[in-house]
Amino acid sequence: MAEAQKVKLKVVYMGTPDFAATVLSHILKWEGAEVAGVYTQPDRPCGRGLECSPSAVKKLALEHGLPVYQPLNFKADEDVEQLAALGADVLIVAAYGLILPQRVLDIAPKGAINVHASLLPKYRGAAPIQRAIMNGDAVTGITIMQMEAGLDSGPILLQRATGIGITDTAATMHDELADLGGRLLIDALERLVVGELIPIVQDHESATHAAKLTKADGEITWNRPVREVDAHIRGVHPWPGAFFALKREGCKPIRVGFEPGVMGEAVPEGIAAGTVVGLVDDKLAIACSDKLYLISSLRPASRKPMVATAFYCGYLSECSLAECVGLDEC
Repeated sequence: MAEAQKVKLKVVYMGTPDFAATVLSHILKWEGAEVAGVYTQPDRPCGRGLECSPSAVKKLALEHGLPVYQPLNFKADEDVEQLAALGADVLIVAAYGLILPQRVLDIAPKGAINVHASLLPKYRGAAPIQRAIMNGDAVTGITIMQMEAGLDSGPILLQRATGIGITDTAATMHDELADLGGRLLIDALERLVVGELIPIVQDHESATHAAKLTKADGEITWNRPVREVDAHIRGVHPWPGAFFALKREGCKPIRVGFEPGVMGEAVPEGIAAGTVVGLVDDKLAIACSDKLYLISSLRPASRKPMVATAFYCGYLSECSLAECVGLDEC
């Protein structure tokens, strides 16, 4: 293998967010590759000032002096020609944000390789990490696949599984899988150089889709077992973040965001799911269909985060409720 790697593999990298930047960092550390160029999504307006901000991949590429290209898509012939002119042996893609047309996939003689954060054919699509956690899966992983025109449907080149812990969130699994993806990609590239990669066609009948998250995915319904509720909450953390509508008699409902909590004891008899039971060990206790869910930090709409005891005193104590219905005294 060392003899085969005397001539470096010329790659063009395509990716956009933090996940892709982590994968790129592994390529930059590998002595077997020469990065001819980096493609990433155009800078997007963000923040209150709506100033354009470069992607995580663009920032890393510029730090290493790599040429960066940001076409809106590859519909224009000149964009395809510019890519072809880089003379890449292989295209490497991770969370780029575009479905590449076949004429782009055919440019590199060794093909296009994708790093996907699931065990394909399960969770094809935009949010495989979040959906795996939300569905209560115990295992996820990384797939290195050969790209084709379909969505994450190409042959599998390598896979590696990893467990999802009972306290893992989309944030913690994102970081773990990004690092695993970078390491497994290098393994795949080393095998590619010596001709040891064997594509395996996916079982398309077993495929599932991981739809992109929306803000609405953060809304929590409590009429489910606490393990399902907890999995959903961890899956939407940190974005879009879990929230529920707090309803109080005589008051307008308010949207309350909150951090992942812990599972508690059985719900007292006669308490309906969704009921705020009170404070348990300085945590706000909300009834699920079987057990309590205990929350330490909450964020009422347009307010700063607050600990559960402060939230309870401000929004759920007799005094706060009295003020809500317009009474003069508690």
